[in-house]
Amino acid sequence: MRRSDLTLFTSRETRGWENDTVGLLVRAGLIRQFGSGLFGFAPSGERVRQNVIRRIGAEMDAIGGQAVSLPSLQHRAIWEQSGRWGSFEGEMFTFENRDGQEMCLAPSHEEGIVHLVEGVVRSAHDLPMLLYQVERKHRDDHARNGLLRTKEFTMKDAYSLHATRESLDEWYVRVREAYCRIFDAVGVDFVVVDAQNSVMGGTNSEEFVAPVESGSDTLVYCQTYGCRFGVTDESPGVHVDAGDACPDCGETLVAGEGIEIGHVFKLGTRYSEPAALTVDTADGTTRLVQMGSYGIGVDRLVHTLVEQHGDESGLRWPVTDHGSVAPYTLAIVPLDYDEDIAAVADQLHGECGRDETLLFDDDDQTIGERFAESDLLGIPWKAVLGNNFRETGTVELENRDGEKQFVALEDVASVVGLS
Repeated sequence: MRRSDLTLFTSRETRGWENDTVGLLVRAGLIRQFGSGLFGFAPSGERVRQNVIRRIGAEMDAIGGQAVSLPSLQHRAIWEQSGRWGSFEGEMFTFENRDGQEMCLAPSHEEGIVHLVEGVVRSAHDLPMLLYQVERKHRDDHARNGLLRTKEFTMKDAYSLHATRESLDEWYVRVREAYCRIFDAVGVDFVVVDAQNSVMGGTNSEEFVAPVESGSDTLVYCQTYGCRFGVTDESPGVHVDAGDACPDCGETLVAGEGIEIGHVFKLGTRYSEPAALTVDTADGTTRLVQMGSYGIGVDRLVHTLVEQHGDESGLRWPVTDHGSVAPYTLAIVPLDYDEDIAAVADQLHGECGRDETLLFDDDDQTIGERFAESDLLGIPWKAVLGNNFRETGTVELENRDGEKQFVALEDVASVVGLS
């Protein structure tokens, strides 16, 4: 992408925000607020969001998930059937259509997935099945904390269906492990805590919680690398305090705040029973379908990455073995975009991939403004073309932490992972 072709929404706005992370996201031009609990993603922000979604989708596909798409607009009947009509923690948007039919904007899709498969899944041989989607959800929540509590948000929700409880237990672990890989791949620090099923119902559940300075949950957790132990103030039956020994590894627990970024549930027959969703077994009987439900808050995950890794100078997207969710991998920053330097910049832009690089070709920007904008967007690498290139023919590569190296022009793509 060329800087001159990209509509940037970066802002020097200094108004106070309820959350510093939101202010940074707005200043970097990733999001804009449309009202209380409503945010839109600008081009650079949407690139980040889609990078997160692709990483999630890759892991879900790898464990046998199949993508579906369910409507957000739903009739009352399937929610009456499950017993959740109008009682979804008081947060369901309900209304009548022009024909006087009562409808809602789905806050979750357990009912929808049952409706999708009923009459299609008939035999125990059709199961297990894992279906997932990345769609908008709507909840009339009390908006606060930026992207953490909004009235419309993007969620990756998945649902597994099983003929036996043993199969549900097996796939629950499979999805749980995939979630750990997803969060590791995007570079978010997290712990796993026992949780209450609340409005979802079912038997047991776990939350994936990211430790942050300013979150929505009170958290006691272990900081030891690889140990995922943690509890929140809502964890059932677990009583530990900061300073206690971690029950998993023995190290000292610390206190802080956290953000829930994912949740996995064993639903059992909570939704299949009211819908009479059964499968035929080999002995000629029928059996209620066992279900699991698994969610990741996509927008929350973007917010959390900024909360954990951003600073006053801008965004800092972690770089892992899977790359980065940054809007661009490389910023090409010429001292002046003219004559020989412009030709080299264009060449590098093509070699590194025009979709993964941001070429600063706008003559209205100073070199300082180009550096500041690259840092504000959190682009992991800068390729600087200036006096050093003219003198030595080597490109100055600088990562987001300010570490520099000098490489040959033809080696830039491989060094930054774009070859």
